[in-house]
Amino acid sequence: MRQLRKAGIVFATTGTGALIASSAAAQEAAVDTQYILNSFLFLVGGFLVMFMAAGFCMLEAGLVRSKNVADICLKNIALYAIAGIMYYLVGYDLMYDGVEKWFGTFSIWNAAQGAPGGADIVGEAGGYADHSDWFFQMVFVATAASIVSGAMAERVKLFPFFAFVVILTGLIYPISGAWKWGGGWLDQLNFQDFAGSTIVHSVGGWAALTGCLILGPRLGKYVDGKTRPMPGSNLPLATLGTFILWLGWFGFNGASQLALGTVSDAVAVSRIFANTNMAAAGGAVAALILTKALYKKVDLTLVLNGALAGLVSITAEPLTPSVGAAILIGAVGAIIVTLVIPLLDKVKLDDVVGAIPVHLVAGIFGTLVVPVTNPDAGFGAQAIGVLAVAAWVVPTSAIVWFVLKLTVGIRLSEEEELIGGDAAELGLEAYPEFVDGVPDGGRGVAAGSSAYAGSTQPVGSTV
Repeated sequence: MRQLRKAGIVFATTGTGALIASSAAAQEAAVDTQYILNSFLFLVGGFLVMFMAAGFCMLEAGLVRSKNVADICLKNIALYAIAGIMYYLVGYDLMYDGVEKWFGTFSIWNAAQGAPGGADIVGEAGGYADHSDWFFQMVFVATAASIVSGAMAERVKLFPFFAFVVILTGLIYPISGAWKWGGGWLDQLNFQDFAGSTIVHSVGGWAALTGCLILGPRLGKYVDGKTRPMPGSNLPLATLGTFILWLGWFGFNGASQLALGTVSDAVAVSRIFANTNMAAAGGAVAALILTKALYKKVDLTLVLNGALAGLVSITAEPLTPSVGAAILIGAVGAIIVTLVIPLLDKVKLDDVVGAIPVHLVAGIFGTLVVPVTNPDAGFGAQAIGVLAVAAWVVPTSAIVWFVLKLTVGIRLSEEEELIGGDAAELGLEAYPEFVDGVPDGGRGVAAGSSAYAGSTQPVGSTV
C-alpha cells in the first residue's frame, strides 16, 4: 500500500473511501493535538505564575525588617488561597461569563457546561481544557493581591488585610478585567493590554496606593521632616525572590498567547519569552547604571526593582516589539521607577517594597507605550483604559479600606508595631536566634539604620 505524506500526516491511497476516512481521522488527531498543546500551555504558564507567589513572598520577606518576616509570609500564602476560593465562587464568572459591556454573572464557576459529569469535550471551549483556562486566570488575580501586601507591610492588621483581599479578588479585579479580557467596553474600544500591565499590575498598584494613603507610614519612618531608612532583613532572599518572579513572568506573558497549537503560536510564544527576558535585563542594567551615576554606589534593591519594572513595562505588549525595542522599553520603565521611588519619601508615602512605582507607574508606562510597537493600538484608547481602571479601583478600594478602618481597624497599635507583626499577631519570630542577637532585638523603629549613616543614596531606596 502506497502512502502519501503531506504536512506530516499519513494518508492511505488504497481507495477514495479509505482516503476520506484516513483524512477524517488525521484531522481529528490534529484537533486533539491542538487541544492538548493549548491546555499544556495554560497549565505550564499557570504553575509558573503560581510560583510567582513564592517570588513575591521571598522578595517581601527580604525587604521587611526581621520582626515582620513571618507575618508577611503568612499574608502571602493566605492571600493566594483566598484569591483562588473567591475566584471560584464569583470572580471567574463575573469576569468572563456573558460579559456584554461591564461585567458577567454573579455565579459559581462550573466547568464544561452541559457536558456529562462536567467532563471537558475536545473542540469545545475554544480548544482547551476548561480547568486549564480557569487555573491560568486564577493565578493572575493572586498576583494583583500580592502587590498590595508588600506596599502595606509592617503596620496593616492581618485579618482586615484578608478582608480587603476578599473584595479585591472577588469583585474589584474581575470587573475591571471583564472590561478588556471578558470582551467588555474597553475591548470594544480597542484598548490593548496583552498580559496585564494595567489589568493586573495597575489594579494592584492603585489598590496599594489607596491603602497606603489611608493607612499612613510606619512609625519612625518620617521624623522632623527627615526620612529614616529601615533596611530589609535579608537582601539575598529579596534577590532570590526577584529571580523567581523573573522566571514566573515567562508563564505570565508567554501563556497569555492563549494557544500553542500552530506553528505561528509557537513562534509568538518564543518571541514573547525573548522579549520578556530582555526587557528585564534592560531594566536591571539601566537601574544599575543610573544608581551608580546618581548616588556613587549601586543600590541592590533599586536594581532588583529595575528588573521588575522592565518586566511590568513589557507585559502590556510583549509580542510586537523587536528584542532591541524590548530592551529599551524595560530600560525606560526602570529609569522612571528608579526616579519615582525616592520621590515617594518626599511626599511621605511609605511603600515598604516599592510596589507602587514598580507595578503602578511602570504598568501605566508599559500600557501607554504599546502603540509605539503595535500599529493596531492607539494612544487615546490606551489612556482611556488607564484612567478607567484608576476611576474604578481607587474609589472602591478607598470605600473598603475606610469601612474596615471605621469598624475593625486596619492598623496595628503603636506597641504592636514596635514589637513587630510576628510577635503581635503570630506569637513567634521568623529568625528567633538572630533577632535576639542584634541590638534592640531588631525591634527598634529604625533597627539597623545606623549602618546607613552618611549614605549618599536615597533613604527610601531600601524599598
